[in-house]
Amino acid sequence: MTEGSGDVSTTTSGRFADYGRPRRVDGGLRARSTRGAIGRSWWSRRFLEVLESFALGTRLTRGRSYARAGQVLSLTIAPGAVTAVVQGSRPRPYDVHIGLTAFPAATWQRIEAELAAQAFFSARLLAGDLPAELEDLFAGAGTPLFPAGVDELTQRCSCPDFAVPCKHLAATFYLLAEAFDADPFELLHWRGRDRADLLDRLRALRAEATGVALPAPSDLDGGDGSDDPDAVATPPGGAARALAGLPPASLADAADRFWLPPVPLPDRPPSLATGPDLLLRQLGPPAPAIGGPGLVERLRRAYRAFGR
Repeated sequence: MTEGSGDVSTTTSGRFADYGRPRRVDGGLRARSTRGAIGRSWWSRRFLEVLESFALGTRLTRGRSYARAGQVLSLTIAPGAVTAVVQGSRPRPYDVHIGLTAFPAATWQRIEAELAAQAFFSARLLAGDLPAELEDLFAGAGTPLFPAGVDELTQRCSCPDFAVPCKHLAATFYLLAEAFDADPFELLHWRGRDRADLLDRLRALRAEATGVALPAPSDLDGGDGSDDPDAVATPPGGAARALAGLPPASLADAADRFWLPPVPLPDRPPSLATGPDLLLRQLGPPAPAIGGPGLVERLRRAYRAFGR
């Protein structure tokens, strides 16, 4: 049973006699997908494939309808728990909870060490992207990123429906997948590590391994500090950052090697093609005063149009 037990003693007709079409909602979270599959990125599709593999049937279909109709009033992602408020056919909205075990600190420290050991992963994550190879890395560490079975999820809804998931839970699942589309780090946040902490840790580990400190985004916002004699020099950027840790070469050696072919780059895992909206995925959600989630969607359509 997913819900509170206050309605259990009533008859089936009593519990569901007043059920009909859901109440209309103004300003709810509406799925961007209007037809077909929900979820565009590999990580959101992978999450929904796991969910749909549980053979939940028409409950997911009804949940998609709720998600597209904007019946989800709010959605909050925290380590180990997703909470939502969903408007059904009754006046009072329903409270939804989806739990998934967050990895403990020791597990995240092991994962972060493996991520930092490969420049490929660090570069992609620092760019705001989740490479598909990340799933294999988590699985290899014995901590699968996605739930392997429905029993790994704790699902609760305050509606009187006995089905698990009910349509309110299913709607939350679909909105959650689109939240992962908008910000892939929300998936890692659900597993226990938010974006800022993860990226700060990767920068620190890469600096320890290479001896070159990678600047945080806040370090790159200002000027060069030339007006302040006590200011710390801005860390090198671009090619200078990549070359900063190399020993200086003599002019004679440089001249001798000028016409030689470059040293081939080491092999690395294949990378995914990134879409034109990669920059949007690196930014947090806009404040309501400047447009909120609707602004992100309008910018995403503009980026795609310019990309064509």
